[in-house]
Amino acid sequence: MSPGAGAPGSGPGRRRLSAHDVRRFPPVRKSRPAPPRAPGRALEALVLLCSVAAAAAAVAQPLALGRTLDLLLRDGDAGWWLPLSAGLLLGELLLDSATSLFTGRCNATWTASVRTRALRGLLRTAPDHARPYPPGDIGTRLTLNAADAGGAPAARAALAASLITPLGALVALALVDVWVALCVLTGLPALALLLRSFARDTGATVAAYQSTQSVIASRLLEALEGADTIGAAGTGERERARVLAPLAELAAQGRHMWALHGRALGRSGVLVPLLTLAATAVGGLRLAAGELSVGDLLAVGRYAQLTAGVGAAASLLGAIVRAREARRRTRELERMPATAYATRRLPPGGPGELRLCGVRVLRGGREVLRADGVRVPGGSTVAVVGRSGAGKSVLAAVAGRLIDPDEGHVLLDGVRLDRLTHEALRTEVAYAFERPVLGEGTVAEAIATGARRPSRERVREAARAAGADGFVRRLPHGYDTPLPRAPLSGGEHQRLGLARAFAHAGRLLVLDDATSSLDTATEHEVDLALRRSVRPVTRLVVAHRPSVADRADLVLWLEDGEVRAVGTHRELWHTAGYREVFGVGAGAGADAGPSASPGPGPGPGPGVGGRGPGAVRRPEPEEVRP
Repeated sequence: MSPGAGAPGSGPGRRRLSAHDVRRFPPVRKSRPAPPRAPGRALEALVLLCSVAAAAAAVAQPLALGRTLDLLLRDGDAGWWLPLSAGLLLGELLLDSATSLFTGRCNATWTASVRTRALRGLLRTAPDHARPYPPGDIGTRLTLNAADAGGAPAARAALAASLITPLGALVALALVDVWVALCVLTGLPALALLLRSFARDTGATVAAYQSTQSVIASRLLEALEGADTIGAAGTGERERARVLAPLAELAAQGRHMWALHGRALGRSGVLVPLLTLAATAVGGLRLAAGELSVGDLLAVGRYAQLTAGVGAAASLLGAIVRAREARRRTRELERMPATAYATRRLPPGGPGELRLCGVRVLRGGREVLRADGVRVPGGSTVAVVGRSGAGKSVLAAVAGRLIDPDEGHVLLDGVRLDRLTHEALRTEVAYAFERPVLGEGTVAEAIATGARRPSRERVREAARAAGADGFVRRLPHGYDTPLPRAPLSGGEHQRLGLARAFAHAGRLLVLDDATSSLDTATEHEVDLALRRSVRPVTRLVVAHRPSVADRADLVLWLEDGEVRAVGTHRELWHTAGYREVFGVGAGAGADAGPSASPGPGPGPGPGVGGRGPGAVRRPEPEEVRP
């Protein structure tokens, strides 16, 4: 929802983030330095300089005009005072124009800086830290709030200059006539109280307004992502009502902000004429007494207006209050805890053995994963199965350090993941997700994106292994087709995500439900190609299909966040609870064997044996392999 409908001075946002931009994006390589602030500081200084110079010209004008008038009335010739008055007037106009120019550039520079720092903080943190912020809320913070926050430096400079004008005018007024200055001075405390009250009342309303904006944006984004479901269910009107439900509250908050703004301007609009009238009356009396000249009376009236003009600072003060609340919201993203990396590297030639020792993950005080003594042999394929909410995706995230466990540690080839450098971790651990984010480049660039830069041939090999080469070659420009021009189905989109993971496969490859959009035959072909075409790696596969579990060397069965049992799919199939994970009732019986699970599969891989059917047990410490 654009704030233009309710908030004074707010600007529209254009960029919309998807949920997976936030929750599925791996941490960046390292914390880079913040964007240079020198251009922004320089522009802020120029705004302040031009504003102060314009204020000085405005303060000098009444004195010059009064002197010019006196000379013209007395001698008929003002001499150099006339061009001085004209120069001051022209200078003020030029300085005001320069102030507007530099203000626009300053706002743009600082807005870009605020957005960059907030986005960098968001992307370098672990996905779990971004989970409390809905994508629509993040989009609002990075667009509308960043624009408001970016206007703060120029507004502060303008506010400083706006206060210089009345203070300078008061001093000049005292030099012309101290009695008129004392008259004006008596009304300034009322204006100061007015500004203080305005700033206090506006802050709370602005914070509520920005929060309601985020709620509307989040609901709108949810509706857009689920447009197909909404259309199929025929619930468009209900969704429309849900998205727009907070609009009445937003409008009320906007009206309240405008009311505060108008009230401040209205009160200052009453005080300023009263002070000007009082100053003019006192000046007239002083003129009648022969203490002031006609030119002095002109200067007195103008200085009284400038001194009482402190009420005009209400608009700038409102912009600063909005900017302060907006900056608080963007700073929450900027200050998210960054994922820390150490200095160790993996031993060369390691097989990719993965161990989880004493791992516990908590969310909202509830334990969602406990894994102790879990050992995945190097080069093996382990399927992670379990009901919805069993902790499969959490285990996958912990295995490649997308999140850190609250207790315990994870080791890859004997080295703790949290002690590795970013490069060592991200070049040796690759991920593929159910809904990969491919970016906006070409198909080849989407596959090649990662910690290392694979060759063109490597990109094609990975696409062939993922079953993507065929449809990519049929695109208008093949691998050089821009993704926005590539009409991709859900399965094709997922295969490109698999291809990217294959192209960057190191010692560990984690597939988090990355084949859910593929049909069973294609999934089987991808699995065979992965074993033949992709370098030998350890594979951790979050599986929902029995065919995937059947082709794995081992199955890690999770239930309520804990490891229920470990074994081959054929061994575990004799347990009724395991069969129920795949929707096969207890009545199927153990005699049905793994053939009860649909889909082709060659059975357990090599190196898994030595135990008979039904020999299912919990893993012993430091052991997952039977």
